[in-house]
Amino acid sequence: MALTLEALNAAPPDEAVRLLDGIYEHSPWVAERALAARPFRSLAHLKYAMAQAVATAPPELPLALIRAHPELAGKAMEAKTLTAESTQEQGKAGLTNCTPEELERIRALNKAYGEKFGFPFILAVRGPRGDGLSKGEIIATFERRLHHHPDFERAEALRNIHRIAEIRLDDRFGVVPALGNDVWDWQEKLAAHTDPGYAELGQLTVTYLTDAHRACAAQIAGWMREAGFDSVGIDAVGNVVGRYEAATPGAKTLLTGSHYDTVRNGGKYDGRLGIFVPMACVRELKRQNRRLPFAFEVVGFAEEEGQRYKATFLGSGALIGHFDRNWLDQQDADGVTLRDAMKHAGLNIDDIPKIQRDPAKYLGFVEVHIEQGPVLNELDIPLGIVTSINGGVRFVGEVFGMASHAGTTPMDRRRDAACAVAELILFAEQRAAKDGDSVATVGMLQVPNGSINVVPGNCRFSLDIRAPNDPQRDAVVADVLAELKAICERRGVRYTLEEAMRAAAAPSAPAWQARWEKAVDALGVPLFRMPSGAGHDAMKLHEVMPQAMLFVRGINSGISHNPLESSTNDDMQLAVEAFQLLLDNLAKEDAP
Repeated sequence: MALTLEALNAAPPDEAVRLLDGIYEHSPWVAERALAARPFRSLAHLKYAMAQAVATAPPELPLALIRAHPELAGKAMEAKTLTAESTQEQGKAGLTNCTPEELERIRALNKAYGEKFGFPFILAVRGPRGDGLSKGEIIATFERRLHHHPDFERAEALRNIHRIAEIRLDDRFGVVPALGNDVWDWQEKLAAHTDPGYAELGQLTVTYLTDAHRACAAQIAGWMREAGFDSVGIDAVGNVVGRYEAATPGAKTLLTGSHYDTVRNGGKYDGRLGIFVPMACVRELKRQNRRLPFAFEVVGFAEEEGQRYKATFLGSGALIGHFDRNWLDQQDADGVTLRDAMKHAGLNIDDIPKIQRDPAKYLGFVEVHIEQGPVLNELDIPLGIVTSINGGVRFVGEVFGMASHAGTTPMDRRRDAACAVAELILFAEQRAAKDGDSVATVGMLQVPNGSINVVPGNCRFSLDIRAPNDPQRDAVVADVLAELKAICERRGVRYTLEEAMRAAAAPSAPAWQARWEKAVDALGVPLFRMPSGAGHDAMKLHEVMPQAMLFVRGINSGISHNPLESSTNDDMQLAVEAFQLLLDNLAKEDAP
């Protein structure tokens, strides 16, 4: 019989610890410490309390917890001394049925890993969906993590222990994250479409209006129809638009969505999560034969990344009337103009002005997105409330010094352009760090015609500065540019600097941020507020209507724009439930 929260909350301490036995391997102290957080409001609350029990414990206890775990396909498995939970998990991943070659490889990895880190390799072998990783995926992860820094790997081991515990708790409570599984599956299936040249490499790349991109649009549209949207179509720029009409004709509309294009060799969840989470909500409303007092419009934006053409936010921009017709003459790497690509896709360019939305007919815009960063992952928190999308400024610049012989030019006589930029990089790093949530990055650095024995005569660089609000961003920019001037004067070099991009910050509308907070809190999940360092479609809609975003934790340190980008079915389940609560609460606000 499945355990219930009511039983756990009511049980005496010793009995409660017994009820949670085996969730954390040979470590009843985790349950003992977590019980201080009773009564647990939800299973998510219990999971967080147990993770916090580990995080706040004396350092020797988490290390002992890691060491309490068996090696994968190790001696304990051969001797059949694994716990029942570990036996099931390793068996489900096929580790109890390895070929001699696989066993030999895993044993060699276990040995190398143990020698480097001093504890066993720990991986949640049931994976992000809970149905098991393949042996190939397990070995590839083993090989990758062997190169981590010891401190980082210790934290990664604990994060995998928490994922193992999460799956065990789901089993113990008889919980299946069915909606999270569906959202996860939609994203995996959509990833079958990828541009030519990348499929052969096993990489996901979907750029604007390629065959793969159009196949994605058709797939999303088909799933929207199956989910029960009242109308589904592909508009004049390739956005996939699904509408679920209100109980009363003529009611205002809540707008949501995200993009389905990707960066080159990107991840499966960036953007797409924000299409499928609300799609799951619509399907559940349809199954309940339920209407809301407002219409609900979900848009899969056709272009956000600017990969094929330099037309970033083309999809969401078109909805607010920001389509630049000069883009039509842009050419991709193969010389195909945007105009020709749109015609080939069957899009009518003359219809683009017709898709502009009237903000007066909309309540606002909300977006769900994978975090694309490590913060939620490190804090063991599944959802984050976005306070603002950072404003940013980008520059491209060049410092000019004097190229001279590396052997004969004394150090105090050099006009080294690269050293000047290096000094700027370190200052920008230090200055942004003072704000806590500002960031500064020099992502491009080049010494043209550089030689190993020549003092660099010039150095090209980029500069990207972002902050949650424009005054904070501008203060960092002013300090960094002032320091660039001072560095160049002190070193006897000169510089040029060109502003390449400026985007205003997009603070979340307080009322909509509060709605996300109310929904997340009702799930028993801790409220964590954070800025978004990355740009999103919500930035464009922010220009004409109120907006707010919800972040979903990513695994693998939250990495994004990378094939390792992922999230779990449990976190996606929570995202769907949070969205459902937002809709329900909004319906009560709008009820007569």
